[in-house]
Amino acid sequence: MVPKGFLRYQILKMLDEKPMSGSEIMSETEKQTNGYWKPSPGSIYPLLAWLQDKGHIRETTEHEPGIRRYALTEQGNEFLEEQTKTREELGKRVRHLEPFGFGFVGPMGFGFLPERARELHTATRDLSVAVWRLRRKLRCQYSEKTAEEARKTLEETTKKIEEITKGLIK
Repeated sequence: MVPKGFLRYQILKMLDEKPMSGSEIMSETEKQTNGYWKPSPGSIYPLLAWLQDKGHIRETTEHEPGIRRYALTEQGNEFLEEQTKTREELGKRVRHLEPFGFGFVGPMGFGFLPERARELHTATRDLSVAVWRLRRKLRCQYSEKTAEEARKTLEETTKKIEEITKGLIK
């Protein structure tokens, strides 16, 4: 599921970097989400028309004839700034949900990772889901032994990840 307004924000961000066509926007979105999502023409083109009607983007003919590329207008830049502030405020409000895989700050949520880091994203998501399932199960069937085993495993994992992180900071 894609959060409401996500595609609009992504289009504005991409057009802030350079003029793009609808098909380029679809391909770039697929690339940035590591193939997890490619928006359909039925999502992209009506949204481009809406953004153009609102004065946020304009069609540009600077490139190849016959290819409609769009660029951000000054009004579009202001709208992008508003959207960015709103997104940051929302991020602060839902940050407590990130450990459970519900934050909208990393890949589908959407600090895009380099392609080679896809496995890291998958492993992180899987760990979050496993922890969430364990917590849910322990609420119904509490076991001191299971809780202690899980605590030790998570502490060891946390310690190892912190060591890796410290190695990156040097």
